[in-house]
Amino acid sequence: MAGAAESSRRHRADERVPVLDYVSPKGRRAVAVATGVLTLAIMGPGTGSQARAASFGTPGITLSAAYLSGAVGAAGDPAVTVTVAQSGADAGALTVTVTKSSRTSVATTADVAVTGTGATRRVAVAARGQGYTDLTLKVTGVDGQSASKTLHYAASAAVQHGADTRYFTGSSDASAAVDVGGGHVVVADDESNVLRLYDRSVSGAPLKTWDFSSRIGVSKEVDIEGAARVGDTIYWTGSLGNNKDGEYKSARNTLFTTKVTGSGASTSLSYGGSYAKLREDLVAWDEANGDRYGFAAGTADGQVPKQIDGFNVEGLEFAPGSTTTAYLGFRAPLAPAVPGGRALLVPVTNIDKVATGSSAVFGAPIELDLGGLSVRDIRRNAANQYLILAGSWAADDNSDPYALYSWDGVPAHAPVKRLDLPTSDPGGWESVVDVPDLTVSGARAQLLTDAGSADLYGDGTEAKDLTHDEWKKARTTWFTVTN
Repeated sequence: MAGAAESSRRHRADERVPVLDYVSPKGRRAVAVATGVLTLAIMGPGTGSQARAASFGTPGITLSAAYLSGAVGAAGDPAVTVTVAQSGADAGALTVTVTKSSRTSVATTADVAVTGTGATRRVAVAARGQGYTDLTLKVTGVDGQSASKTLHYAASAAVQHGADTRYFTGSSDASAAVDVGGGHVVVADDESNVLRLYDRSVSGAPLKTWDFSSRIGVSKEVDIEGAARVGDTIYWTGSLGNNKDGEYKSARNTLFTTKVTGSGASTSLSYGGSYAKLREDLVAWDEANGDRYGFAAGTADGQVPKQIDGFNVEGLEFAPGSTTTAYLGFRAPLAPAVPGGRALLVPVTNIDKVATGSSAVFGAPIELDLGGLSVRDIRRNAANQYLILAGSWAADDNSDPYALYSWDGVPAHAPVKRLDLPTSDPGGWESVVDVPDLTVSGARAQLLTDAGSADLYGDGTEAKDLTHDEWKKARTTWFTVTN
């Protein structure tokens, strides 16, 4: 009986045995005994470290844009936002580095700056040469795992006034610009009908875009060349001329309006109205006045618009103090159509009604001495001070002279030359963004180029034909226009 009691005590003690883990010296098996249950687990070498690694996911890296454009010696070049993450890890503990450049003559890894903390980083490139390079961006997780993305970078050459220059990307054919307050501008493109909103002070992509083609009823480019704002309405006009092959394209014979709401980054545009017979009205008016400017011949089939006797509108602005009379500024013809001829403005005295479908009524033409140059843009401020951007009527490589003139808007008064504009850099001067107070010393005006025909990156490709919109860009520069 004593033996049986002792056996019973041993059995109850066995039931109270705690869990026993045993790992063989070679780490191959573990045996656990708990409450009479036997468990066998197979464990391989290094299993502990693998378990720890499995608690972190593969790092992720995304770029706000895969293509980026900069310029040698530029100020305020655009940057790319990099977003990183790793499951199970604090994003702030991840590192982002640039591990490779495919063409170090354009930018080395040391020319790329990575800033920021947490999940969002900023990558900026300081170009050292013109051309293209692929930059490899790598994110490394807390456990050493990594992932990479490629940033395709293009750098244009250094330009004059680099510190006062910015680049509006997404389009290269900037053709007209209207200030909308708050340091922002709406820019038109003569190769599409898209209007783009930009921050005037920085390089980069548009904040918003609008395309009113369907509302206007056109499927081809309007060839927007002139714009003017009065109140909350912006008037936009096509060139009204033939295309470069001398063919009539009806979409180019368009004037339309947009209504502005908000300002600055909150600017919004809505469609107003349009008119598609302004060219015919101008030809009829000229013929009724003795064919003084040869508009009928300038619009004839086969006539190239950018000739000294051609027909091409590039400027639009309101007359002093008026909300109904606007000046059409002609790139061609000169008046008379000979070297040294004067630049031509034709007032439309009822442009508010034209935009809603009425035939245009014209005032007395104005001929201005711009040193043999014609109107590429004209812009007025609230004090009725004008700046006229003057350039050649020719369709050249933009090496011909450009100049900036001031004017008071009075037909009998002569414009005053303010400065000659640099012509050695790619792109032609095309637009005046706004007019500062010309009575203030050191006043600065912002001008904009059309770089559609420019070889920005030294590979022989015109900017308008680049395969990625992020590489297309127009240059904008501030100039001091008063002493």
